[in-house]
Amino acid sequence: MNQFANLDKQDEELEKPPVEKTGFLPIHTNGFDRGFIAVVLLIAIHLFWMRFVEQSLSIYVATAISLVLGYVIIKKG
Repeated sequence: MNQFANLDKQDEELEKPPVEKTGFLPIHTNGFDRGFIAVVLLIAIHLFWMRFVEQSLSIYVATAISLVLGYVIIKKG
């Protein structure tokens, strides 16, 4: 009988909605939202970089900047 009680408790834990995290972003986000924002930012930084900055600095610098910003957005956003 105690085994069934434990299974019910485990089912309740699985049904909890995803935790919305509050951070420096001005909207309520979950992990997927923050990942999506990081990918869009990565694309935008690379397009800007290829248009205006690539003549003086390599695209690898833009990749490094994008990855750092993406990490910060996903962890702290």
